[in-house]
Amino acid sequence: MNEDMKNMINLNNIKVENKTRNTKWRPMFAAFMAGAVVVGGLMFTSDKLNLFGYAAGPVQSGVTAAATNSTASGVQTASLTPSGTNSISSIAKAASPAIVKIETKVKQTNIGQNRRNLLGQGTESGDTIENGIGSGFVFDSSGYILTNEHVINGADEIDVYVQGYDTPFTAKLLGSSYDLDLAVLKIEGDKAFPALNIGNSDNTQVGDWLVAIGNPYDFDYSVTTGVLSAKERTISIDDEQGTRNYKHLLQTDTAINPGNSGGPLLNMNGEVIGINTAVNAEAQGMGFAIPASTISSVVDKLKNNETIPKEPAPYIGVALQNISDNMLDDLKINSTKGAVVTQVQQGTPAFQAGIRQYDVILNVNGTAISSTDDITKAVQAAAVGDELKITISRDGQTKDVIVKVGNRNAETGYQS
Repeated sequence: MNEDMKNMINLNNIKVENKTRNTKWRPMFAAFMAGAVVVGGLMFTSDKLNLFGYAAGPVQSGVTAAATNSTASGVQTASLTPSGTNSISSIAKAASPAIVKIETKVKQTNIGQNRRNLLGQGTESGDTIENGIGSGFVFDSSGYILTNEHVINGADEIDVYVQGYDTPFTAKLLGSSYDLDLAVLKIEGDKAFPALNIGNSDNTQVGDWLVAIGNPYDFDYSVTTGVLSAKERTISIDDEQGTRNYKHLLQTDTAINPGNSGGPLLNMNGEVIGINTAVNAEAQGMGFAIPASTISSVVDKLKNNETIPKEPAPYIGVALQNISDNMLDDLKINSTKGAVVTQVQQGTPAFQAGIRQYDVILNVNGTAISSTDDITKAVQAAAVGDELKITISRDGQTKDVIVKVGNRNAETGYQS
């Protein structure tokens, strides 16, 4: 996908205004916008639909989340003690008992009569078949488990396999968040379970060694290692329910494969600093995990099935395209620097400020605009409620407008 197409689907995507102008290049917008819904670049696999790659499932975590202390529970936790050697093997040995395999099942009535007949699995109502495999980990020794929402999404039955037990536990889904791709499960046992401690991902530095443990391709409790490649990555993944917009992700070259979703990313102290969630299928050694710094702020709400407020998302409400040479005459400008507004929806901050379709944005807060990326970055860097001074060109005339940055997540009916 080229840069023009990527920017046509940025955070300012909205419905096209019913306004037409007869020019030689504008009819191309319709075909261009039709193709803009194809999201390229990153390709992900899912635990059920090969979209997220059974890849280790992310959640936002918090510092020192509710992991039970070993001295209080009388059970050895999966985190290392200060006297440990902090070797990969010692981390794997200590952590593995707290890592679980998750199998989901769906009722055959949910997959359709034709498919059941094709598979020869009978037609009795209530029969279940395996739907997906993922990973998770116990973060509280009383049986609380963290995993990805996409691992358990749509499941009629959730089976959790714990080391040392011959049969799986039937888990109860306590709460989940589609936006965070996070879920909390609960299993009941006759004794305390080994549990992982949640560390502080903010203290993890680029280049630090990391360990991932999960169940890739149904190979139980596989251990992989790598380093932290980068922080604060942002990606979006489309699925059957909509678009998951991940923020603040950790990037790692630790091998993450289908089945790892929901599993932990550990530092060299054996602490969870992320939950693996996605892998780039077009690259080698590029996986993503939601940092532990997010979990603590939401885990209690998930345990109690409470609504999690959405993080404010700054937007102004325009879709943009870079300017090509054949547009210059129609737009009455003499440079391809800037960005042309291809869509603006009534009621959005940009519309209220007077920005209209085919306006050319030249400047934001005194900084010249070279491309659509510059505008996107300026909006994302602003806080909801900030005012942006935007210089536009319309029919060869320039003027300044003041746009008050809105919150996309607070707008009812807004189509992102």
